[in-house]
Amino acid sequence: MLLIDIDKNRYRRHFNIVVAACVAFLVVSSLSISQLLIYLFPAQEGTHFHWNLTGVVISALIAGLVVKLNQSHPFLHEVMFVWKLKQALNLIARKMNKLIQAAKMGDANAMLALQFSYTGSRKLWLLDDNTITINSLDKSQRELDELLKKYDICLDLNQYNNELLKNF
Repeated sequence: MLLIDIDKNRYRRHFNIVVAACVAFLVVSSLSISQLLIYLFPAQEGTHFHWNLTGVVISALIAGLVVKLNQSHPFLHEVMFVWKLKQALNLIARKMNKLIQAAKMGDANAMLALQFSYTGSRKLWLLDDNTITINSLDKSQRELDELLKKYDICLDLNQYNNELLKNF
């Protein structure tokens, strides 16, 4: 995955529109589908919980399908980039302890994964205005920089892919 520069304002605007559209769609469609199911299959007694739940599930599946089919649309470019970045960072986070240990032993792939994680996290945190823990990220980056210097390794973030994590 390549880390690209995206416009924070455009990302926030498009993200807010996508979230609002999904919420509005889910509310309207789940209520409509539920009411249709209740009308078609009325129950004499009790609640219609199962029809309401079915309406919500069907609406969520439709919303997910619409997003999936339109994920390459230019309007969703920034939103999908952030989503994929969060997935990639989550994969690294699951193996963070092993990556740190391997990096201390001089493993270049571990260092590349850590560098991607630190750079991607910084980008993500700045996009979301989540800079509370950026000091810990700076500390981790300094430690990685020392390891890179110690083992005389030069990294190219464009070489990172999730396949590198299979070894850890």
